[in-house]
Amino acid sequence: MDLNTYQDGARRTARYPNVGENPIYPTLGLCGESGEVADKVKKVLRDQGGVFSDEVRHALKLELGDVLWYVAQLASELGFGLEEIAAANLDKLASRAARNVIAGSGDHR
Repeated sequence: MDLNTYQDGARRTARYPNVGENPIYPTLGLCGESGEVADKVKKVLRDQGGVFSDEVRHALKLELGDVLWYVAQLASELGFGLEEIAAANLDKLASRAARNVIAGSGDHR
């Protein structure tokens, strides 16, 4: 499945206030779901000695799907396709690698 096909399918399941003119809702959802991923990983470090069991990996796969859904909704709200976003990200990273600034900090390096 390509990213835009996923985005189109995910969009058909969007049920939140003012779909099509509401980037705030998916932004907040993305924050929440990302936090759930981080919390599961934290508990692997705390409770499992950093070992990711099959059960935890499966739970993380489901949470990452939720993160992807909210990324897709936010992209749709802003008028971007996921393919466009992915390509722009790879271009940015390739540029940083070519200029030997892939490590470090700052958005504009």
